[in-house]
Amino acid sequence: MGNILYIVAVILLIAWLIGFVGYNVGGMIHILLVIAVIAVIFRLISGRRI
Repeated sequence: MGNILYIVAVILLIAWLIGFVGYNVGGMIHILLVIAVIAVIFRLISGRRI
């Protein structure tokens, strides 16, 4: 009985980690987009050519 509870706990922990990482990846994409926009604006303001 204890072995089954251990397996269920491990499966739930893995599922929680996948959900947590998936949620943070969505936030990370938005942060990277904001950084990219700031970099483009900074390049336009500084007047450097590519």
